[in-house]
Amino acid sequence: MLLRVRVTLPDRPGTLGQVARTLGVAGADIVQVVVLERLGGRAVDDFTVVWPGADRVERLLAGLAAIPGVRVDGVWRAIGAPTATGQDAELLAQVAGNPADGLATVVDAVPGLLGADWAVAAVVPVDWASRTGGGADPTVAHASWRAPVPPRLPEITPLRARALTGADGRHYAVAPFGRAGLVLVVAREHDEPLTAAAFHATEVDRLAQLVRACAVILGGRLDLVGPPPPVVAGG
Repeated sequence: MLLRVRVTLPDRPGTLGQVARTLGVAGADIVQVVVLERLGGRAVDDFTVVWPGADRVERLLAGLAAIPGVRVDGVWRAIGAPTATGQDAELLAQVAGNPADGLATVVDAVPGLLGADWAVAAVVPVDWASRTGGGADPTVAHASWRAPVPPRLPEITPLRARALTGADGRHYAVAPFGRAGLVLVVAREHDEPLTAAAFHATEVDRLAQLVRACAVILGGRLDLVGPPPPVVAGG
């Protein structure tokens, strides 16, 4: 199975190679490495690895924990290897080429891009205060194939790009399209004994840029996604 392993490590020569060797010795076959952050002498890297399904991840975690200065921030199942940010352009080209299905195309693609489990595009009513505070519930415009029914959405107002973590440990990234109260919600499930990492600021920024670009391409089509107008009695 594919796993995503997020590691914070000292940003100095040799440390990345030591982590890679440790993963290999533990039995992991590295597919890709993505650097999320390099700041203040520390780096945050995402490793996508092929891991023998019968083996327990504790052996992998123990090997990484033995490296001085290395911290494992999360290990979770991956749908596929993450794509580079430059390949977002290919997705945007697909949206531009078939705008009628543009929103569905983005929602279906984003989980794979961000190492998430599912995504939904939802229309948030202006009177939606919170999940328990009254007001109409968000309307799901499109959901990816692994999304639960109904999807468990976090408190996503006010509408701005950010990362969230629910009380049950599920991690979310949200980004508004800026039209018709439409917002894209991406989720990583809590899957014991694995523990997914929260969405990094780099991932949230990538999601926000992708959503803004889609909003420009799709334009007024997104206004048609909103809930139908209320029926006036006798009208």
